[in-house]
Amino acid sequence: MPIIVNLDVVMAKRKISSGELAEKIGISQANLSILKTGKARAIRFSTLEAICRELDCQPGDILAYVSDKCEEEVLR
Repeated sequence: MPIIVNLDVVMAKRKISSGELAEKIGISQANLSILKTGKARAIRFSTLEAICRELDCQPGDILAYVSDKCEEEVLR
């Protein structure tokens, strides 16, 4: 998938646990885990806004686009 989720990296830099972040932004730990692992098919802007507010970051710190061509080169 060309969208890479770096939420776990940003959380580690901010030294915040999944439980703490989930509570602060008002979602379940299970849903946060789905986001962190990149298994989510969508994210609401309100959730993304809450994550960015709590982690003091930009959406681009959490989400990155990698083209299929770059992904193929990495796999070789």
